[in-house]
Amino acid sequence: METSLPETPAAKPKSWLGAFAHRAFAVVWLASTIALVGISMYDTASGWLMTTLDLNPVDVSLVHAATTLPMFLFTLPAGALADIVDPRRLLLAITYAIVALMALLAGLVSFDLVTPAVLLLTTFLLSALWSVNAPAWLAILPALVPKDELPGALAANGVAYNLSRTVGPALGGMAIATYGLSSPYWAFAATNLVVIAALSWWRPPPRPTAPLPAERLTGAVRTGIRHALNNRLFRATLVRTVAVYPFTAAYLGLLPLIARDSGLGAQRYGVLLSVISAGALFGSLAVRHLQRVLNLDQMVVLGSVAVAAALAGFALGHVFPLLLASSFCGGAGWVLVQTSLYVSAQNVLPQWVRGRGLAIFLTVIFGSVALASAAWGQAAAKFDLDPVLLAAAAGVLLAIPATWRWKLQNAEALDLTPSLHYQRPQTAEPIGDDRGPVLVKIAYRIESKDRDRFLRAIDELGEQRRRDGAFAWGVFEDMAEIGRFEEAYLIESWLELMHFRERVTNEDRVVEDEISAMLTGAPRIEFLVAAERGAPRRRRLGAASGA
Repeated sequence: METSLPETPAAKPKSWLGAFAHRAFAVVWLASTIALVGISMYDTASGWLMTTLDLNPVDVSLVHAATTLPMFLFTLPAGALADIVDPRRLLLAITYAIVALMALLAGLVSFDLVTPAVLLLTTFLLSALWSVNAPAWLAILPALVPKDELPGALAANGVAYNLSRTVGPALGGMAIATYGLSSPYWAFAATNLVVIAALSWWRPPPRPTAPLPAERLTGAVRTGIRHALNNRLFRATLVRTVAVYPFTAAYLGLLPLIARDSGLGAQRYGVLLSVISAGALFGSLAVRHLQRVLNLDQMVVLGSVAVAAALAGFALGHVFPLLLASSFCGGAGWVLVQTSLYVSAQNVLPQWVRGRGLAIFLTVIFGSVALASAAWGQAAAKFDLDPVLLAAAAGVLLAIPATWRWKLQNAEALDLTPSLHYQRPQTAEPIGDDRGPVLVKIAYRIESKDRDRFLRAIDELGEQRRRDGAFAWGVFEDMAEIGRFEEAYLIESWLELMHFRERVTNEDRVVEDEISAMLTGAPRIEFLVAAERGAPRRRRLGAASGA
């Protein structure tokens, strides 16, 4: 198994540069920003190319499907892949593929060989590659900056995105006018060469190679989903995401209707979009200063209130200055909410499952925003725009008390480094990696006075077991002997058991130590592997059968 990246780089004294004081982050951020400008140029050129191809409405709808479908198909497997292999190498491989794809497309455009089918296929492949890219980019972030700089680093990524959406279209239009329609595609390929150079230059600190083979992809996906379902702190982040994102996405989905109903033309609609980006830039820059006085929950509240104010401003004010103020407020609030949720997701995921967890997080965002946008559009068509915007504003505010008990996690809260205190089980003969399932049984003996405390602790330990890959977990009390309990759970395979025992963190070990302090003797541990059976004998034709 290839080892994953270290939890954090060496901490440095605080600097006014924040995350940019770390040279590796600064270099990779600059390269990724240049690549984001490149994809904005690609989007501009592709939009213009669509007009030259004279696509029919069905083809146009297929372009949208080709863009969004890979996000749902590939994001979760991509997260598992980012955990199984070195995410830096994965990013390099994908970026080389993007360069090759863009060079091929640029060549076809140069010779007027692009057809609607070629455009659809290219759009699908590029979206698939970016879907695989996204969890890996998020997974390497903790290796570029210390935990306490994560909010600033994520905010800087927001700055990069909004800058690219501002600069890229203008550069794409200039390139088309000056050098022809193929030039933005060549430029996009060139910007990805900058990413390749940056990732090739960056070297995470070397570490010893792990002795275990890599996880299987399908098993890794199942384990990632199981972890998300049983990680209480990660579930809290997902709950806050589902509670906030559908409402904060309302003004973006309805902004064209807001502009139309206010009597604004296309030019002023574009200005509103630019002001939203400006607000997002302001919010991204403000995050570093706000995190000194506010925790993540408080930043989500501040961002939610800002978004609610923006939605109310869009509903109640139809004059251009108020719409500009609402756009700026909405962009800033959106970034505060987004950054806080991203940081919490990073903080509660151990390194071994970070890519998968972040992929699930992204999938929840994509799904909630897509479904909510369609719902807001239907509601606006049925009930009028202003009441719907006010309802969305009320929903944002009501989500604050409704989800307040689901706390987000700051950087210093958890120690998720591997404990590595388990020894490899002794076996009478070699066991194949794919043998399974494996039944693990652990017998405990305690004093009768500790029963209630033991059961509370063992329930918490069971949650940890399920989070790390166990299933069918249970604890059983011996009715013939007071104080004797047996814990039992299943693991998919012998290899998965080996990975399972390496996933225990220092945070998990606190509970194990609490249980150990209650025991009257050492626990008895058994590992039982499902017996291998030969093919069943075919019953002879006409043979008598028993009852």
